[in-house]
Amino acid sequence: MEDLRYPIGKFEPQPFSIEQLKRWADDIRYLPDLLENAILNLDEAQLQTPYRDGGWTIQQVVHHVPDSHMTAYIRFKLALTEDNPTIKPYDEAAWALLPDVENIPINISITLLHALHNRWHNLVINIKDEDWNRTVFHPEHNKEISLWNLLGMYAWHGKHHVMHVVRLRERMNW
Repeated sequence: MEDLRYPIGKFEPQPFSIEQLKRWADDIRYLPDLLENAILNLDEAQLQTPYRDGGWTIQQVVHHVPDSHMTAYIRFKLALTEDNPTIKPYDEAAWALLPDVENIPINISITLLHALHNRWHNLVINIKDEDWNRTVFHPEHNKEISLWNLLGMYAWHGKHHVMHVVRLRERMNW
């Protein structure tokens, strides 16, 4: 039986390669379109449906992705301009309960995601190979994370949430 929390499995780090870089850069580039297509024609009741028991609603998922990826974009810029900066963790579950997530239509977050990913993709494809080893320090996990691993994690993260929506639609026959 499929684990509804991880419809594409958990992130698995990959060694640096130009081919993998192209795949992950494309994941960043095309995620907004994938998420937008995944939510196409959903009504308000469907948007308020959790993707699994105890999980976020589709609306919360859609707002979460740009929240998370804005944070990622800032982490990339910090890693490229500072030596091993300490990044700020945040409580994503608490963010999902804030009024903007409840009150703002999801198309606003989709628009934000398109703009953000356009800039982020441009940054990613212009990073020098040697700079993929630059790191940030994550105090919650007490470890350094390379830009390369951040790219992989966020490329996975976007597809992970798209599949939450897609799999729910399949199960519900929407």
